[in-house]
Amino acid sequence: SGGDTGADKTMMIDLDGAIKSIEAAKNAGVKRYVMISAVNANDREYWSYNMEENSIGGYYFAAKHYADVWLENSGLDYTIIRPTLLLNDEGTGKVEITEKLKQEGKKLEIPREDVANLIVASLDHDNSIGKSFDANGGDDDVDEAVKGL
Repeated sequence: SGGDTGADKTMMIDLDGAIKSIEAAKNAGVKRYVMISAVNANDREYWSYNMEENSIGGYYFAAKHYADVWLENSGLDYTIIRPTLLLNDEGTGKVEITEKLKQEGKKLEIPREDVANLIVASLDHDNSIGKSFDANGGDDDVDEAVKGL
């Protein structure tokens, strides 16, 4: 939905739109689904902090979280990628992926191209099925990082 939309559009796109696409995939017989979520969508403490700071809003993280939960319970072979701040910069081919990103002292950003490459690598490696992970710019080759999940 983008950083400038309000809660209404965020809920309609990031929650309801995601659920509609999950249901459409199931109805079409699609078995594999990769979701782009958001870092900290799985951390309710962060949602509250973010609401107090009046930044993107806890509603954004709630929408992402519940879309992720819907996918996890959908019966589809899923992977959930939770990237940090998305950049329009050229990809580096290097990432850090982990179940819970340690954020202290790091730049929290990743080029969109590297997230796209994570999607492709996730589709290429079945070991990513049923996994959720945070993604940030880093030092590991995208394909090797996904293989190591």
